[in-house]
This record gives sequence, C-alpha cells and structure tokens, in this order.
Amino acid sequence: MSTRKRKTRKMRGKRWHGYGGKKKHRGGGSKGGKGFGGSHKHKYSYITRYEPDHYGYKGFHSLKKKDVAINLDQVQKLAEQSKKKEIDLTALGYTKLLSRGELKEPLTIKIKKSSAAAKEKVEKISGKLIIEET
Repeated sequence: MSTRKRKTRKMRGKRWHGYGGKKKHRGGGSKGGKGFGGSHKHKYSYITRYEPDHYGYKGFHSLKKKDVAINLDQVQKLAEQSKKKEIDLTALGYTKLLSRGELKEPLTIKIKKSSAAAKEKVEKISGKLIIEET
C-alpha cells in the first residue's frame, strides 16, 4: 500500500491530511508544467544551471551523411609520412578530395568524389585519380 493511502486512512476527519494549505499537495498542477514549460518563468534558474544549451535550439538536424573531405596539402603530408606512391583515402574514411594546397610528387589517389580543381591539380603533375563507385 502506498504511503499516501496509509496517511489518508490515518488522517480521516482532518481536512488537509498534514500537507498544510490546500494548494500545496494537489497533484500534477503543482509541478508547474511538463517538460520545459515555465522555463522562462519559474523554472528559469534550473534551466540556466542544468540545461544551458537549451536556449537557442531551433529547427532540425539533417540525417543526410555529409562528405568527409580532405585537401591536397593533407594528402601530401600523408604521402610523406607513409612514403607510398598510392593512397587509398576511402580506407582512411574520407569521401571527397578538395583542392587546397599542392602535391609535390605524382600520386595515385583512390576516393569516392573529387572537386574538379583537385582532379585538375593531380593530373597536372601526372598523378592518377581513381574515383570509386559505390
């Protein structure tokens, strides 16, 4: 048996059952709203302390996967570290090659997508760009 029922049995004839004023123990109404209701009023201090990122949330987040891009200068660093002439960027988790920077040596690069400028730069120094189909 719940505590409230036991207390009710004991307090027969007592008007407020030990809860003070009538307003103090009403039920759902004493919560002051569900969720973030009242967050700009009586729940403001709670929200600012425990949920500071709540303000400013607006809109939705897309479920589309974004491309994980890498630039040519970063590819050049990878090539220098691994000392290989062939780099598989899809195996490393990248999906798109962008054109910032320059390549110092001709490389064979495997990737899913590439910008036109990046493709031009790779082929300019007689490198090879392999676009993988998914």
